[in-house]
Amino acid sequence: MAGRTVPVSNPDKVYFPQTGHTKLDVVRYYLTVAEGALRGVAGRPMILKRFVHGAAEQAFFQKRAPSARPDWIETVELSFPSGRTAEEVVVRDAAQLAWVANLGCIDLNPHPVRADDLDHPDELRVDLDPVPGVEWPQIVAVALVARAVLDDFGLAGWPKTSGSRGMHVYARIEPRWTFTEVRSAAVALAREIERRAPGLATSRWWKEERHGVFVDYNQNAKDRTVASAYSVRPTQDARVSAPLTWDEVADCRPDAFTIDTMPVRFAAVGDLTAGIDDQAGSLQPLLGLAADQAAAGLPDAPWPPHFDKQAGEARWRPGRAAQVGDAADRDRQGGEPGRGDAGPGPVEAAARRRLAVPGAVRRAGGRDAGPVIDLDQDPAEPAQRARRAAARPGAAGSGLRPLDRRQLAPRRPAGASRAWPACAPIVGS
Repeated sequence: MAGRTVPVSNPDKVYFPQTGHTKLDVVRYYLTVAEGALRGVAGRPMILKRFVHGAAEQAFFQKRAPSARPDWIETVELSFPSGRTAEEVVVRDAAQLAWVANLGCIDLNPHPVRADDLDHPDELRVDLDPVPGVEWPQIVAVALVARAVLDDFGLAGWPKTSGSRGMHVYARIEPRWTFTEVRSAAVALAREIERRAPGLATSRWWKEERHGVFVDYNQNAKDRTVASAYSVRPTQDARVSAPLTWDEVADCRPDAFTIDTMPVRFAAVGDLTAGIDDQAGSLQPLLGLAADQAAAGLPDAPWPPHFDKQAGEARWRPGRAAQVGDAADRDRQGGEPGRGDAGPGPVEAAARRRLAVPGAVRRAGGRDAGPVIDLDQDPAEPAQRARRAAARPGAAGSGLRPLDRRQLAPRRPAGASRAWPACAPIVGS
């Protein structure tokens, strides 16, 4: 394909035990819907979320492109909030798409930027994440409110099922604003959705305060990725993230779109994201809304765990004792596990161990099939972070002791090789 020969190793390996789909089935699926799948990822750096033992087993996020790769695999260097850098894979054609799928990437996780401009996102991503107990009709209702808000502020929303429990609405934007500005616009959007549908949606980051459908604005922070359109998801029934027309949203069911049904649908209706790149809009109206909200006294919303404390951010989560001090600011939860580059601080790491669920990853909306491990994490960093936390003002009275790497590193799982990384499992949501 694309003038290349792409070998598929272990093609008969079963990736979905419930349905019997194999690795080769996943590769063939992506080639069948390649036009649509490439529209979501082409030219974008991508984190490799690798399910090397199938969808039911543990996955890991790999930021750095494998050193053993064909010379026709493109990469680009990204920098992370920690200051470190990595060469990430950039997919542009069907051969590269098949190569990525052969690595065990069941779903595709591109950044919201293009390789030729890594500092200015061209997508605003609205991630609708239901809290436990919320039914699908409520998610649909919030998606329709999100569409109305985007439309009122000059942006065209493109809906798709997440392939899991929620829904995504993407809006193309002109690549003129920084990640911080795009996130500020996303916060303003989430708060406006909550204002219009207070009983259905929430913009509250802390799980103690959430209800209904959480509008996850932090998916727009730097170094966060979301499963793209047409991605296969690691669910028992091999669902896919299905683009929709707005006329379909009200009556759609997420379990209707699977690795088997999507090729048939794609052949019948084509790529429903075909016009998305022609509708890039301005972020300025939403930034104006963000300024109005700030003038009304709304502080900056909490940032993801791997970011340093930001100016104007809340000092601690609801119900946490204030005397813990600045170290408590590191004990933050939310969003997709494994995406942060800096890793957990000492307080957050301790909290994550307390919240650990054997064989599962805790999320705001449920549990994953297995633990997620970030292989790019430097095993020396936890101790360094602990020392920095101990040196912060107020940390001496917090009763916290610096934790060394041995305290934060989990035991090697049964059957794992000795090369298994000495890094803490990501068990926070």
